[in-house]
Amino acid sequence: MNDLALSARIRTETGKGAARRLRQNKQVPAVFYGPGADTVMLTLEDIHLLRLKKAGKGENAILDLTIETDQGKIAKKVMVKELVVDPVKNCFMHADFYEISNDRELTLPIPILLQNIPVGVSEEGGILQQIRRELVIACFPDKLIESLEVDVAHLDIGDKVRIRDIALPEGIRAVDDGHLTVVVVNVKGAVEEEEEEVEEIEGEEGEATEETDGSAKETAEESKE
Repeated sequence: MNDLALSARIRTETGKGAARRLRQNKQVPAVFYGPGADTVMLTLEDIHLLRLKKAGKGENAILDLTIETDQGKIAKKVMVKELVVDPVKNCFMHADFYEISNDRELTLPIPILLQNIPVGVSEEGGILQQIRRELVIACFPDKLIESLEVDVAHLDIGDKVRIRDIALPEGIRAVDDGHLTVVVVNVKGAVEEEEEEVEEIEGEEGEATEETDGSAKETAEESKE
């Protein structure tokens, strides 16, 4: 995964009013945090996030973040933990940057992309049902992939792909239980039932999903409104 670069500046004003003024000036309030790192309030130009979006990057993207301070510049390796976009105005509202280290494992969800048409659909008239669209993985930053492609061309009616059936790249392991179904080909009208409800991953703790401390969370929420 190629790393991108962003620059940001320290900000001292917090709250809804300050965040609103930043956005009016085409800037985006942000937060930097991580294990053992002080929480830092930031601001960056929205055009930088637009470039990130045009590059097809979003949450989970790994970046080289340069933080400009009165004492000089500080270089950090970060992951985009959260990128909030106003669905009506289509503008960036807030960004969270989580500090990472090459010697610290990450735990995060990645999308599952299905490839090809199953034989049970094209030749037997079956229905392809994707049960899980994300897989929670653990790996070191240099092994991180943006998505996981699963070839389903061989599936006939009644066939399934479970998590344990997926060949993961070297250095990546699945966190979710191996018996859980990812995709199945059913006859028309049939609906696959979950063996186990998918656990909510939003807000779960992992090396890349630690929550900020109470004050940081409160300030971030103020900035997003």
